Amino acid sequence: MPFTPPGNAGGVAVVTGASRGVGQGIAQALGAAGMTVYVTGRSTREGERRLGDAPLHGTIHSSAAAVTAAGGRGIAVACDHGDDDQVAALFDRIAAEQGRIDILVNNALAIDDSLIAPGPFWQKPLAQAEMLNVGLRSHYVASYHAAPLLLAAGRDGGALVVFTSSFGAGCYMHGPAYGAQKAGCDKMAFDMAVDFEGQGVAALSLWLGVQRTERTEIAARARSDAYGDFMARSESPQFVGRTIHALWRDPQLAQRSGQTLIVAELAQEYGLRDEGERSPPSWREFLGAPRPFHPARVS
Repeated sequence: MPFTPPGNAGGVAVVTGASRGVGQGIAQALGAAGMTVYVTGRSTREGERRLGDAPLHGTIHSSAAAVTAAGGRGIAVACDHGDDDQVAALFDRIAAEQGRIDILVNNALAIDDSLIAPGPFWQKPLAQAEMLNVGLRSHYVASYHAAPLLLAAGRDGGALVVFTSSFGAGCYMHGPAYGAQKAGCDKMAFDMAVDFEGQGVAALSLWLGVQRTERTEIAARARSDAYGDFMARSESPQFVGRTIHALWRDPQLAQRSGQTLIVAELAQEYGLRDEGERSPPSWREFLGAPRPFHPARVS
């Protein structure tokens, strides 16, 4: 099992894009495991984000409070992950305060309101391409600045970089910008695993099922034709967070590095269940399986 020092008995985690939704739930679950969790995002005031006419609730401060209430220590840091200087400052602060990162969850994503609208990409706003900036490039920048702190934790026993990805990496889902962002996460995890090899740091990409978040519930009401069956078998973000923590504690973590795994299948392997003792389906047969990358190296 990875070693954690007495000063941070549960370890130190960073969850990007954690004002609400998936990031908030992952952060809360890591807090319930006793971790110190840095919660990053742009939302600092309640009600400043909306999906169409509907307000989206949650801020970095409420997320950090949920981490602390769950049993960990939540630390809110306002950070626009589209701004490299703000990202660098975030990890400079963590270096000064903690000197290590045990888990980095790359989750920040710029989502345009038109994401689930029907129609081809050229009929939707060009703003969808921002997912390739905040959602792919931003993950690279965060990992770049986090690397020395991950390596410090790796020398003590093990650190983990997780990319929150989706079945959309392998099937058509929400259009080419979304698909490219998710496929990019999978390949980035694979390549980072090669660079981290032998350093005690693992990098993986996780395919999440449909998440029970406020944003998804609003979308499901608007597109019940497309979301109804999926929502009935959705996952809670806390379920994803518990799976990530179990992955970090897995003695075989190093052997998994570089892989893209399905959260529901990984949770079943670890004996984890969602709220109400539910076991969410993997969707493998319906939406496809992660692509194995070729082990050849050219440098």
